[in-house]
Amino acid sequence: MLSRRALLATAALSSLPATLGPRLAPPARAAAGETIRIGVLPFGTASWEAAIIRARGLDAANGFTLETVKLAGNDAARIAFQGRQLDTIVGDLIWAARLRTEGRGVKFVPYSTTEGALMVPADSPIKGLPDLAGKRLGVAGGALDKNWVLLRAQAREAARLDLESAARIAYGAPPLLMQKLEAGELDAALLYWTYCARLEAKGYRRLISADDIMRAFGAKGPVALIGYLFEGDTVRDKAAAVEGFARASAAAKEVLASDPSAWTLVRPLMAAEDDATFEALKRNFLAGTPRRPIATERDDAETIYATLARLGGERLVGDAKALPPDLYLDGARNG
Repeated sequence: MLSRRALLATAALSSLPATLGPRLAPPARAAAGETIRIGVLPFGTASWEAAIIRARGLDAANGFTLETVKLAGNDAARIAFQGRQLDTIVGDLIWAARLRTEGRGVKFVPYSTTEGALMVPADSPIKGLPDLAGKRLGVAGGALDKNWVLLRAQAREAARLDLESAARIAYGAPPLLMQKLEAGELDAALLYWTYCARLEAKGYRRLISADDIMRAFGAKGPVALIGYLFEGDTVRDKAAAVEGFARASAAAKEVLASDPSAWTLVRPLMAAEDDATFEALKRNFLAGTPRRPIATERDDAETIYATLARLGGERLVGDAKALPPDLYLDGARNG
């Protein structure tokens, strides 16, 4: 569970200038073109990247000014984005494709290839998918979560196991499922990557990851199913600023990969209660940096999206049976 100290960490983003040490002091901010307003969640990784962009002056260096807006959760982020109150949020590829198919000119900039995993205790007798039969399985995100859709399909194909009927499924919020797994009330839990990292720091192990499953379904490399979303009119009206943001995002990831001192700014935003948790979160975040060309990224994304559309149907993807054309932002470079 998060300590009171960790729960207060969200204040760090709004008081950013006071947290900067001498090495991370921001440069004088020259006029920097248009403002990009990004919505960030408490302890969300987008706030880590935003903090580095602002502290290192990567926004001004790329011709825009970054403004962060703290939001309570994913629903609030989606509402604010659709209401044009924000220029960008981190969202998943499925929702971006759905919006574009519905007539909105949404563009997608790959953000991270790190996905969730099925976690079990270190000493669990569960060694493979067949062992999940009869077990208590927690699933974050609900019945239509993309990781759950893929896991169910993999269990059917690789183990001839219908997890929905063969296991005892409990849907819930990730923090609650994590607590239940630690308390022994669940045998396994399918969780988002930040919770997987926290459990890894406590000795839990991954039974299978979303990346493993996507490769089994034909992906040739790590796929970024999470990205920055921009409305088409934002891309049109703030073209230089949006492209500058994509460059600044890549530059911030490079700073975090190459300069350990940068993490002194980010750590208060991570709710990492010990060094092991901090290192696990850091390692998994850096491992998710997209580094493939957009064309290659899209090829694999189309493969996985087609699989999700076939398995999840209209309830998952709406009318978007395939990735719509021009979904990816032209000129957005990876890694």
